[in-house]
Amino acid sequence: MSTDAGTTPAPKATRREWLGLVVLALPTMLIAMGLTVLHLALPTITADLRPGNTELLWIGAWTGFFGLGTVIGPLVGGTFLELFWWGSVFLLGVPVMLLLIVLGPLVLPEYRDKSVSRPDLISAMMSIVGVLALIFGLKRIAEDGLRPDSGIAIVVGLALAALFISRQRRLEQPLVDLSLFRNGVFGTALGMLVLATLLSAASQFFVMQYLQLVRGLPPIQAGLWSLPTTIAVMIGAMAAPGLASRMKLSKLLAGGLVVTAVGMVALTRVSGPSDLYVAVTGAAVIGLGLGPMVALGTGLIVGAAPPERAGAASAMASTGTELGSALAIAVFGSIGFAVYRAQLADRLPEGLPAPVVETAKDSLAAAVNVARELPAAQGSGLLSVAREAFVYGLQTTAIVGAVLAMLLAIAAAALLRNARTPSPPPSGEPDNAAKSFEKLHN
Repeated sequence: MSTDAGTTPAPKATRREWLGLVVLALPTMLIAMGLTVLHLALPTITADLRPGNTELLWIGAWTGFFGLGTVIGPLVGGTFLELFWWGSVFLLGVPVMLLLIVLGPLVLPEYRDKSVSRPDLISAMMSIVGVLALIFGLKRIAEDGLRPDSGIAIVVGLALAALFISRQRRLEQPLVDLSLFRNGVFGTALGMLVLATLLSAASQFFVMQYLQLVRGLPPIQAGLWSLPTTIAVMIGAMAAPGLASRMKLSKLLAGGLVVTAVGMVALTRVSGPSDLYVAVTGAAVIGLGLGPMVALGTGLIVGAAPPERAGAASAMASTGTELGSALAIAVFGSIGFAVYRAQLADRLPEGLPAPVVETAKDSLAAAVNVARELPAAQGSGLLSVAREAFVYGLQTTAIVGAVLAMLLAIAAAALLRNARTPSPPPSGEPDNAAKSFEKLHN
């Protein structure tokens, strides 16, 4: 992106800058792993510790730390962005990781299962490259329409996905156990969890940009205004188990998704910087509706799998949430970006230098930055048009999200009629997963 309102373009990134990007992205990967690792660990924890009702509270405590991190993350991150340079947010995890490195070997026992073979690296690479190729193709289509490079990328991604599935069927210990999909509840629940995560990530992606780039809030205030959504998700998630004991699971999940659709419809009413409360309320309603899926989705997936495959099912649920987050940016981000560019193209003020026009088309953030370098009248005109174009993209993606949420609600009501919420074992008694765990390790 050019930072000059003149005609001098910024130099292209070299290998050093790309390596720097990879290094900066590693903490993001660490955070994503931390947010989902509990889903992977719970089946093994349950099997090994055989928790009763009291012990389960120690685990509802472990989960609470994730909720606590979600609450304080925007506040601490916003404070650091106010006081220091933007790179400081990547240093927040350093003290915690140093503490873990020092104390981990001292207090955590080591266990190695020698019967498990090494992960299939070829399958892992096929899945990574395939997903990246699909995402790249979708983003290129949003930028320039269907072109040879975007078409080739999508074909490569789909081909690798087909080869990946074929390879999993032949492996003795596959990376993804495709036999789990023979259970209709498992496949339906996993698909719904992926798409629910997609809706959550997409709404937050646009609302956070609205708060900072359209409303013009500083990072710490934007973080504070994101708290209602976090609290709403926690309320929906905490209320879900109790509601599930009083009503059919399919009706509970379907009802939550209808609430999510209502929140999406609320976002379609956002028309400019003055609609702060509409945007925040819409995002909070979306979070409230998705709370039951957040709380019960993984349990539903694991409960639909055989006890001895509970770990694999939980791992797939965890991977599904990551995939949903990635697809949110790739699909909904591309839709919003395409609408933004289309709206901006015919409404830009006259007399803007060509490099400024191209920079403004990159994103709203780019338009905001380049507007600061322009004369007051031109900068104000560019900023107004860019913000309107972004809001139109937000409204469009909200419409798509509302339709998707309603389709998911119908699917939940129709396809999960016989699904049941897994119940914890009686106090002091091991469940089937625990028995399977014992059999495998004795």
